Amino acid sequence: MDQAVRRRRHALFLLFLLAGIAMSSWVTRTPAIRDRLELSTAHMGLVLFGLSLGSMAGISCSGRLVSRFGTRPVIVWGTWLLIAGMATICWGSALASVPTVTAGLCAFGAGLGVGDVAVNVDGTDVERIGGKTTLPALHGCFSLGTVLGAGAGMAATAVGIPVYWHLAAVVLLAAALLLHAVRAIPDGTGRAAPQEPHESDVGKRRPAVWKDGRLLLIGAIVLAMALAEGSANDWLPLLMVDGHGMDATAGSLVYAGFAAAMTLGRFAGTFFLDCFGRTLVVRASALSGALGLLVVIVSDNAVLAGAAVLLWGLGASLGFPLALSAAGESGPDQTARVSLVAVIGYVAFLVGPPGLGYLGGHVGLRPAMLVVLVCVGCAAFLAPAVETRPRTERRATRHATAADDVPATADDAGSA
Repeated sequence: MDQAVRRRRHALFLLFLLAGIAMSSWVTRTPAIRDRLELSTAHMGLVLFGLSLGSMAGISCSGRLVSRFGTRPVIVWGTWLLIAGMATICWGSALASVPTVTAGLCAFGAGLGVGDVAVNVDGTDVERIGGKTTLPALHGCFSLGTVLGAGAGMAATAVGIPVYWHLAAVVLLAAALLLHAVRAIPDGTGRAAPQEPHESDVGKRRPAVWKDGRLLLIGAIVLAMALAEGSANDWLPLLMVDGHGMDATAGSLVYAGFAAAMTLGRFAGTFFLDCFGRTLVVRASALSGALGLLVVIVSDNAVLAGAAVLLWGLGASLGFPLALSAAGESGPDQTARVSLVAVIGYVAFLVGPPGLGYLGGHVGLRPAMLVVLVCVGCAAFLAPAVETRPRTERRATRHATAADDVPATADDAGSA
């Protein structure tokens, strides 16, 4: 792998880390912002709707933006929008202004959604060029960022730092990371090449990616795994408190364990993928997540349920990045394919947990998690869909790429 590609991978690591830190910094200070705005839980839910609205708007248009402009400008625009949203939340919390905080959340979510497809398309391109599994480690950096941001947020809360000063520091850190990272991201990646009409092409149209059966199966895997991750992010502490009788501190510690298991699974995933291939890893991940969920749902032993959350986290860690990588290799028009699968994942991540909350209000959170268990169990049966190329072919590609990189010249590095 030449130096330019290596710098590009490191830049993507920083961008994923930035997004994780920003997200968890906001999440950990949500109670303080709610108190600052003097809102009830129900009214705070309406404010949080701005985040979901912005995220869905951003993710729905990101693929088209990447196809038109390439990943680099979309990453830059999306991340600056995310930073501007965080700054607006900071300003709104200082003013105790509900509309300002809501607008900031909408911009924050839109920036996160716009940038998400772009960084994943760039990540799949780095995998193709470098011949090395990259997306799991990239998403591992996001999980690591959430752990670091959550730790900083809890520390800031413990020492009484006002939320607006904390978020202002995060804004400055995020801006510095973006300015450093973006220099290594090349232009043109993901941009759709203009096609000249030929006589043989008259009357022909490129088939819509959503008609690709294999791609839809990959999307179903993403839906299940994103639902497993999103349901834990939204409900796990409350599930431990209300469903297993833990106190609030223990519930938070269990969630921290889940986040740590996600991080470990994503960083270790590259090794297991290279050894066993995607199908086996996705199937093992789904079974691990299903086993963890099953114990959490049926066991009345709080300690056992808390330990089972680690299996839940490990199981949910690799589904999303592996499916995005498989989507990028599943056929032509990589940007549209990654965008479609990412949209499916976002829908599950953002819409699924509120639906579980509604169901949990009628039957309880533990029984409601049976929906997640069934979905994750189905993902184990759909695992072969992610094996878009034989593992031996991918290994041959990696070896060929490594051999090509040995005599790489300065011109080669510049063309990457």
